[in-house]
Amino acid sequence: MKISIFWFRRDLRFEDNAGFYYALRGKYSVLPLFIFDKNILDDLEDKLDKRVIFIHRYIEKLNKSLGEEGSTLLVKYGDPIQVWKDILAKYDIAEVYTNKDYEPYAKERDATIAEYLQSEGISFHSYKDQCIFEMDEVLKKDGDPYTVFTPYSKVWKEKLKSKDNDFYLKPYPTEKYLDNLFKKEDKEGIPSHKEMDFKDDEVSFPSSEVDEDILKKYSDERNLPAKKSTTRIGIHLRFGTVSIRQMAALGREKSNTWLNELIWRDFYMMILHHFPHVVDKNFHKKYDNLKWRNSEEEFEAWCNGKTGYPIVDAGMRELNETGFMHNRVRMITASFLTKHLLIDWRWGEAYFAKKLLDYELASNNGGWQWAAGTGTDAQPYFRIFNPYSQTEKFDPQKKYIKRWIPEFEKTSYPKPIVEHKEARERALRTFKKALGK
Repeated sequence: MKISIFWFRRDLRFEDNAGFYYALRGKYSVLPLFIFDKNILDDLEDKLDKRVIFIHRYIEKLNKSLGEEGSTLLVKYGDPIQVWKDILAKYDIAEVYTNKDYEPYAKERDATIAEYLQSEGISFHSYKDQCIFEMDEVLKKDGDPYTVFTPYSKVWKEKLKSKDNDFYLKPYPTEKYLDNLFKKEDKEGIPSHKEMDFKDDEVSFPSSEVDEDILKKYSDERNLPAKKSTTRIGIHLRFGTVSIRQMAALGREKSNTWLNELIWRDFYMMILHHFPHVVDKNFHKKYDNLKWRNSEEEFEAWCNGKTGYPIVDAGMRELNETGFMHNRVRMITASFLTKHLLIDWRWGEAYFAKKLLDYELASNNGGWQWAAGTGTDAQPYFRIFNPYSQTEKFDPQKKYIKRWIPEFEKTSYPKPIVEHKEARERALRTFKKALGK
């Protein structure tokens, strides 16, 4: 019996799932698949990585839902190419469906898998599902990609209205076609954390439901880290447990400021596609001559939240304990590392990549290069966040700081590792020298 396979990756949901919808509408019954990719997992140093726990929970949830439909989720662990060879030895597969992933490793993996499947006479179909507009959908009139956010976002919003107002945000009604799932009992089960050399733990994650009261106040309160002022939906967007179309529709209705945050996500994905060198190089090559100090001792102090700058240390401690950091504080900590300490943005970017639950390569890279001044639409090198004035503006009562630094204002709290004015002047000199000014 010929079947189709739908390959879940960063889209761990049934509802409004583009590739899953097209698979279910196809000619053959559909067996859903998820692969715990050994190549990705082997790169994770922390064997209690909360992201693995999150994925595992949603895989269990998907499998339970599929069981209620008389089907199952085929879950494998290993190198994807070998997994696919094993699957082809067991099933007569006509077509494979999936949703696109835009990160470099994923693109290379998918190209390899597509080539292999096609050599076996199996068609490979992939669809846009992570973003509203991808790759070449929002370009300048001359066909070049935008490198500045504001004009990009204007065209993005105009394009949203260019057809009927709901065309790009219209959900895919997958629930209508669940009868086309391949009927199969779950006999193989889901690989345990231990089988994959990871550990499980009691961890709570942010809700996938957006609090609309937060959206009402988002424009006024989003920069206040002491308040519950952000949706924390990032991890759900990262792993596709919510639909970007649903989120964008909600933003359009409730908060244009919040919608802009979603547009930044599309923007950085587009930048990564057109300028793949940003993964490990400066977007603007003119900064390649920048002489970073790269003090390992100061980097360790930054990582551990012991710089003597309370707003920076609070953010780093929040990140280390929870896997989350408020967005305003992300900007402050990144600016501090790259400007005050003159430590290469790649060091900070890699640390965030290890710790953030909502880590996405494009957005993380874009944010770090923005803070360092080396990136697209970047903060100018001469604009250096003052941690003290940022604190007075966004955490004036020190509620956020006191929440994460119990020894704040006690003798046990460390003295500043650099003096603000001196560090600022040093950064200006270094950047000017790199630019030949």
